[in-house]
Amino acid sequence: MIYRSFGALLLALVLSPAWAEVLVGKVVALADGDTITVLDGSKVQHKIRLAGIDAPERKQPFGQRAKEQLSHLVFGKTVHVETEKIDRYGRQIGKVLIDGRDANLAMVTAGLAWHYKSYQAEQSSADRLLYASAEEDARAVRAGLWREPAPVAPWNWRRGER
Repeated sequence: MIYRSFGALLLALVLSPAWAEVLVGKVVALADGDTITVLDGSKVQHKIRLAGIDAPERKQPFGQRAKEQLSHLVFGKTVHVETEKIDRYGRQIGKVLIDGRDANLAMVTAGLAWHYKSYQAEQSSADRLLYASAEEDARAVRAGLWREPAPVAPWNWRRGER
């Protein structure tokens, strides 16, 4: 993982968000590169939309690769999900941690998701800094979708800008 500065990492460690709920469970399904299903200890399924990121849509370039990467990171594994919001589709919005590692940030670092700046106000200041820096670094090294000459952001793709 590349950090612009040691200060950004230190800031992230010091400023952790005050989340309303921590959900612990096993990842049993993936819809795409930013949506998973977690089965908790009571055998209740929770649809989770990864906070702070937007991965390419399934039919978009790198959409399948993003889903594969997220699967590699979390599928079949026990995760901790820090969540405090439910979106208009009934999904919990959360930061997914696997062995203490931020899977959402890992997707941005790999160049397989954008930092979703439209919702950055909902992130802690430390996460905003880390995710923005990770996207800049991924762009600089042309990781993942940044190999494309003109990658289309998913929010534009959904509006038909292809």
